[in-house]
Amino acid sequence: MLAWLYLVREATEMEAMMAGMDRRMVMPAKGPVDLLLLLAMWSIMMAGMMLPSAAPVILTFAGINRSRRTRGQTYVPTVLFVAGYLLTWAGFSVAATLVQWGLEQTAVMSPMDMKADSRLLGGLLFVAAGIYQFTPLKQACLRLCWSPLSFVANHWRDGSMGAVRMGMTHGLYCLGCCWVLMLLLFVVGVMNLLWVAGLAAVVLVEKLLPSQPWISRVGGLALAAYGLWLLATG
Repeated sequence: MLAWLYLVREATEMEAMMAGMDRRMVMPAKGPVDLLLLLAMWSIMMAGMMLPSAAPVILTFAGINRSRRTRGQTYVPTVLFVAGYLLTWAGFSVAATLVQWGLEQTAVMSPMDMKADSRLLGGLLFVAAGIYQFTPLKQACLRLCWSPLSFVANHWRDGSMGAVRMGMTHGLYCLGCCWVLMLLLFVVGVMNLLWVAGLAAVVLVEKLLPSQPWISRVGGLALAAYGLWLLATG
């Protein structure tokens, strides 16, 4: 909730700043502080988008540790598991920040609305995202996200660092499911909250409905079709 409140505030401030400004205006190059703020934005956005879909495995981990505590066994705070999960997505956020900086430096993306101007790039990314929905890697990672209890049982590690490693491992599976979808934000607008919420909802539905694998495939067809339309009309 805090992550989403931050995103709403940032989007509102950006919209107010853009009002009345020329989109073609040349913006100053980003310095180290700007890149750190951009990294913070990506990291918080990934937390807001991905934590809801990770809730089942987080609650499963918490339940097992609560049971261990009542039996007098060693246990660890759930926050360590969550920290490991977010650490994985922080790594993705570093890569996304650098990609955005590169796109802005080459004038492919506007630094004002954080949206790529190239329909060719947009079309290719949407087609790639659609195709990725059908790949074995996508399906394998998705299957591992469908069973929180199985994941915890098969990847259990004792101790504080074990909890962090478990969180990072689950984060990697989630990253394998969703990284191409996250790249679509470069096309539709990094701070386009409708698309951010829509992609977060797609991820949530894919993970919480394991008996409906057709959802990811239908989504893949829709993404690919939209990408082909962008390429055809670009």
